[in-house]
Amino acid sequence: MAGTLVVAELSDGTIRKATLSAISFARQLGAPFAILAMGAGASAAAGQLTGYGATKVVVVDDAVLKDPVCERYVPTIVSTVNEGGWDTIAMAASAFGKDLAPRLAARLNAGYAADINGLKVEGGSRLYRRPMYAGNAFGWLAIVTPVHVVTVRPTEFAAAEPEGSASPIATAARAPDEPSASRVAFVKLEAITSERPDLAEARVVVSGGRALKEQFKQVLEPLANALGAAIGASRAACDAGYAPPELQVGQTGRTVAPQLYIAIGISGAIQHIAGMKGSKVIVAINKDPDAPIFQIADYGLVQDLFVAVPELVRELKAQS
Repeated sequence: MAGTLVVAELSDGTIRKATLSAISFARQLGAPFAILAMGAGASAAAGQLTGYGATKVVVVDDAVLKDPVCERYVPTIVSTVNEGGWDTIAMAASAFGKDLAPRLAARLNAGYAADINGLKVEGGSRLYRRPMYAGNAFGWLAIVTPVHVVTVRPTEFAAAEPEGSASPIATAARAPDEPSASRVAFVKLEAITSERPDLAEARVVVSGGRALKEQFKQVLEPLANALGAAIGASRAACDAGYAPPELQVGQTGRTVAPQLYIAIGISGAIQHIAGMKGSKVIVAINKDPDAPIFQIADYGLVQDLFVAVPELVRELKAQS
């Protein structure tokens, strides 16, 4: 049947929030859609997906899929697509989706729209909008193959809300591995655990630049604690060793779109702006009145950050 198959992304037996953005994309297309949940423990996670209006939730619960190796996932997705006749396969433009989608598109002889941030459906045709040149330009592309593979930028498609009655759950078996799977081994995952919200999913993000120097943590952590925020950093701060690389926001780092983004001591290089300009409200604190960050900020404060941030923390504590 024509329609969309959303490939869900799991983490520790739960559905990643980014999957809900792919569901929003499927709803915008207007055609029926199903959801495919794969991985070890997928059966338990499937219950989280039944309230989003899918025609069904297909579950492939197999211990072999415990690690995110796309060579092991693709055969089962191809089998599901061929069986269901889906003409669009969508997933989040996360590290998982960006690894999986190109190989899947090649196996399906499908056109691939990567990291899209917009959709236009006109009659029987559709156009996908995606950023180019570090977000300085946007282009619309059309796919002419019968099957489309699409990765959706989570920061541009709002997370879907549950609606309607519960979708039926169907179980399926994992398809046999292809020869290429034997040449790939998952070594390990080094994940930084934190009590703070995940940077890509946080409602508030406090980011610091190289101007913070060795006082990066001392200045930002009290403010992040007061706001319940995640902490981000510019590439310059990460390259200088003031912040770990997993905190980098920008073209070569994480893409975020929180409700509130506070840029502290960040000049606003175009590579950084590409990763955060989708934020709903942007606040900038910088002592340079000509810093490019002020051109996109909703609120700007020209002040020494080592004076302004502690004062802001004191005021927040007083208000709370």
